[in-house]
Parts: sequence; C-alpha cells; structure tokens
Amino acid sequence: MGWVSCVREFDQDLIESLFIKYAKINTRSNPDSPTVPTTPGQVELAQMIVEDLKKIGINKATYDTDSGYALAELPGNSAKQLAPIGFIAHLDTADFNAENISPQVHADYSGEAIILNRKKGLVLSPAQFPNLKNFVGQRLITTDGNTLLGADDKAGITAILGALAYLVNHPEIEHGPVEVAFGPDEEIGRGAKRFPAEKFGAAFAYTMDNGQPGQIEPETFNASQAEIDIKGTAVHPGDAYGLMVNAVGLANEIVSALPKDEVPEKSRGHQGFYLVTDFNATISQAHLNIIIRDFDTARFQQKERLLESVVQQINARFKAPRITLKLTEQYRNIGDAIRQYPYVMNLVLDTYQRLGIQPKITPFRGGTDGNAITAKGIPTPNLFNGGDNFHGPYEYVTTEAMVMTAKVIVAIIEEHVRQFGHKDNRPVIFDNDGREL
Repeated sequence: MGWVSCVREFDQDLIESLFIKYAKINTRSNPDSPTVPTTPGQVELAQMIVEDLKKIGINKATYDTDSGYALAELPGNSAKQLAPIGFIAHLDTADFNAENISPQVHADYSGEAIILNRKKGLVLSPAQFPNLKNFVGQRLITTDGNTLLGADDKAGITAILGALAYLVNHPEIEHGPVEVAFGPDEEIGRGAKRFPAEKFGAAFAYTMDNGQPGQIEPETFNASQAEIDIKGTAVHPGDAYGLMVNAVGLANEIVSALPKDEVPEKSRGHQGFYLVTDFNATISQAHLNIIIRDFDTARFQQKERLLESVVQQINARFKAPRITLKLTEQYRNIGDAIRQYPYVMNLVLDTYQRLGIQPKITPFRGGTDGNAITAKGIPTPNLFNGGDNFHGPYEYVTTEAMVMTAKVIVAIIEEHVRQFGHKDNRPVIFDNDGREL
C-alpha cells in the first residue's frame, strides 16, 4: 500500500512486540460473570499496559479499580490552551476461543494462501479474503487456526502506545494534553457504562477499533431489546373450544406482524431491522427476545411503537392481558450528538487529507464503547485499528498497519495544534436553528 513508506520512522519492533505480548493474554469477556472486568485476563492486561506506559515515559498511568480502565495522560507541551484529546481501545476479545493464542508472524507476506492449521484444513486465502492483497510485502500476523488473534482491539491498544512512545521520543512535536483509556468488556456492551469520564478529562475522543486506514464511523444504531412473555391456557385439545389460549400461536402472531423485509439479512447501510434472537414456546407459555435497531431516531421510535401496538391489540382480545412487554434501551446513535460537534469529524478529515488517505465514512451497524462515552458528554466516533477478519481464526493484522494507525493518531494530535485559533478548535454545539451556542 502507498502508506508503507510513511511509517518507517516509528518503532516497528516495539509495536510488533507489544502486540504479540498482549495477544497471548486471554482476555475473552464473559457475559455470565457478575464482575467488571468479567475475566481476570483483562485485569492482567490493563495492569501490564500501565507498566508499559510507564516504561515508554508516560508517568501519569494508573489502573482504575472502580471502572476496570487503564488510564493515562501525556501532558501537553504547548503554550496554547488546547482542548484535551482522547484515544480509547478495549481490552477484551470476542466470544471465541482465546486460550493459548499463538500469533504467527509471516515476514514479507507474498500474497499467497497461508495454511493456518493443516489438521483443521484452515487456510487464509486471498481468494476468500481479497483484502489480503493489500498487505503484500508486509509483516502479516495471523492465528495458528485454533483461536482468534485479538487484533480487535489489541491492535488499537498497541497503536495508541506506539503513538505515545513516538511523542515522548520526539519532544520537539508540539501537542496539547493527550488522554488515553483502555477499558473492559466492550464485546458484551458492559464496560463503557462504567467509563470514568470525570477522570478521563478529554473534551472529545476517538475509539480505535476495527477497520482500515481512512475509515470513520460517526454513527451507530439506536438500539433496544424487547422481552416478551406470553401466558397461555393449556387444556386437552379435544375439549379446547373456547378455552385454550395457545401461547405458541400468539408468539407467532407477534412475529408475523413485524415488517417482513426489516430483518438483518435484508438490510444494509442506514436501514434498520427487527431481529428475533430467542423464541421459546409451549401452549401454556412463551418467551421472545427481539432486538430493534435503526440509525434514524424517529424511525427507531416508530419501530418500538409498532411492537407496543401489536401487543396492545392482541391483549385487547382478552379479558385480562396475556402478554407483557419490557422494552429496554441499550444505546443511542452517537451521530445525533457528534453532529453537534463538527470539529470532531473535521479534525480527522483534515488529517486524512494531509496524509493522503482517502476517507471512508460509514455507519457502524452495531454499537461501540463510543455510545456510552458519548452519552457521558465526550463525543467519540470510531476510526480504525488496521486489522481484518475479526472474531475468529482468520483474523489478521500487519505490523505496518498498526504503525500506520499510530502515525494517524500522532497526525490528528498535530493537526489539533495547527487548527488552534479556529473557532472550531474546541467542540462546538449548535441549537436547533444552527446557531452556535
């Protein structure tokens, strides 16, 4: 790729060694655990990161036991009163085997297929994964076919440390305060709810999670979960006339009333959906879980109201309600808040332009830690970490991609200084008529 020549001055050996060390730690999160972090490996990694931060010269680094976050600050060296900027990555890995991870380094990747595990017949092939062709000549890091790799999000963690090491080693680079945070249990949507915003101190931030250089994800779904319980009446079918209330039939009626094409397999881009994630039913009782997703807040609310209406209409047929519906909001679209702070996006776009990186602005069809962090008053879109094929044995990343991510972080910090004095140097909020507050 054209950006490889731009990354040589960064400490590639440090970045590669940190990633491999972090990848070997099992930080798989556990939704059944009552604690946060939900697994001891995440605590181990957080504490290790704190020690590594201190080794590279970041003295203000701590593990916050209340939240499970590793937090650090690089104090500004500029006389300008720059708004503190933040970068965030998560400690945990997804719900896939993470025991005994053995990263494999393929120096000077040829572009050919790589046998990950001969016994299992697992092959990482550009025929199946065309993006591999973009990394020919780079140091490709893969799994051994038995586990995931953990590039989601240890590549993001490593890139942030690589950027900080570069700034420490180049004190001539002017910068404002830089805040970083590494948090638990992102994969199960739990950790960021305890994000210590008051200790973090950044005016705005970026999560470095998933994707390739140029990616910007300033939007996520609005999300809620519907839990539906149905009480039927079971009697002998021969004597059922006027007596039986079949909970299976009522559950099917609810599902059938939802729009047929508003499902994940028929939606993309900004299109939302309903997804039945759990359906357990007998004649006497039934339980449904349905998740609701949409980028547009008004459409999202309409989806919730439709489900409520369906339940109300069915209940109206009985003397006493047979169906209970519990709607729980899971997260809100970060785009609604980020649009009020144009500087957060413009800073990245201007940085990409300086680096010659083509921006790719896409909606994130899920949620990130940025949802909870944005809700706490720190606008936080997602950028990228340089990896690919996340959450399984085909996951990979290159050393050069992580170094490029580190370079982009440094460039954003430098661009923040360049733009000092612009009215947008700090996040700006507008009222509904577009007037700056």
